[in-house]
Amino acid sequence: MADAQAQDRNLPASAKKIKRSRAEGQVPRSRDLVHLLVMATAGMVLAFGGGLIADKLSHVFHAGLSFDAASLGREGVMSERLAALTLESAGVLLPVCGALSLAAVLANLALGGWNWTWKPLVPTFSHLNPLNGLGRMFTGAGLGQALKAALLALVLGVIGALVLKDRIASYVGIMSVPLPQALAYAGHSILGGLGFLGIALAVFAGIDVPLQRTIYMRRLRMTREEAKQELKDSEGSPEVRNRIRARMREMARRRMLAAVPKADLVVMNPTHYAVALRYEEGRMTAPKVVAKGADLLALKIRDLAKESKVPVLQSPVLARALYAHAKLDHEIPAALFTAVAQVLAYVYQLKNALAGRGRVPDEPRPHVPPELDPHNKPQAAEDADLFEEPEA
Repeated sequence: MADAQAQDRNLPASAKKIKRSRAEGQVPRSRDLVHLLVMATAGMVLAFGGGLIADKLSHVFHAGLSFDAASLGREGVMSERLAALTLESAGVLLPVCGALSLAAVLANLALGGWNWTWKPLVPTFSHLNPLNGLGRMFTGAGLGQALKAALLALVLGVIGALVLKDRIASYVGIMSVPLPQALAYAGHSILGGLGFLGIALAVFAGIDVPLQRTIYMRRLRMTREEAKQELKDSEGSPEVRNRIRARMREMARRRMLAAVPKADLVVMNPTHYAVALRYEEGRMTAPKVVAKGADLLALKIRDLAKESKVPVLQSPVLARALYAHAKLDHEIPAALFTAVAQVLAYVYQLKNALAGRGRVPDEPRPHVPPELDPHNKPQAAEDADLFEEPEA
């Protein structure tokens, strides 16, 4: 059952699941990268500050081993000497330990980034079960980590053994030289050995960093059911979404109806479709659709137009074409310019006639290309490129 579920996890992790995983303290980490940066930091400290550290430690040893008869006779001298030597040693070792700790922190941040959470500190009693621990050891990931750690230990051990084999005689010989020269030689030898070990760790880290990132993302992969559930949780239930959509449609409908009294003309068919047009010369390159609707909404647009004394023209073919191809709050398609210009000219002539500045014009018969009539669907599909809107 678990294998089948793992096979179904073929979808990449979503941003929400990655964020939830980070909140639980799960981030990709590479121990090999930490080991590499810590060792490299130790090598740089030894290379650039090894002489100063050796001098400080020599002074501490010299002061700790120096006694005189007067100091031995004074009460409490040993505790005072121990406190002074401890503070002096801390002044030498704390900066080194701080540099190594900083390197370890930066190595972790380099791969997984900063992730502040208290979740990993919460006790998980299932991890205390030894049977669960054995089960994790024999998984593919557990065996892979164990084999990688064993291989790394073997490689580092072989490198360390070869370095010691070449220099074992020199290490024995430094026992006969003064302490400063012996410390200098030991530091130089240790620095050379760290270089060989660092090369090996760099190879392992170069492989482990992308591997850990891949394993992390693979562990977070999702099934289709999980993706659907997450989408549902993020967008809400279908009932809530439907109510939101209905509310938005109602608000858009109210805004549209509020624009009808400002229209110049309403074209109808005669009760099924209604399209309200507005044109402002000098501000618009073509008439603009401010409202449109079908059936009951068409009748509502017609009634508002009559109440606001907006002309209503019965033109079935033009109304169908405008309703099908013109977008709300957009200019009409270029292919309908001529037909709309004819009806607008009629409206302007009619207003002048009613004002006593001309005769009453004949009702227009706007010419609408047959391919723009929705009733001619096959032809309209062939000439769909004619419905593109003109550029402003």
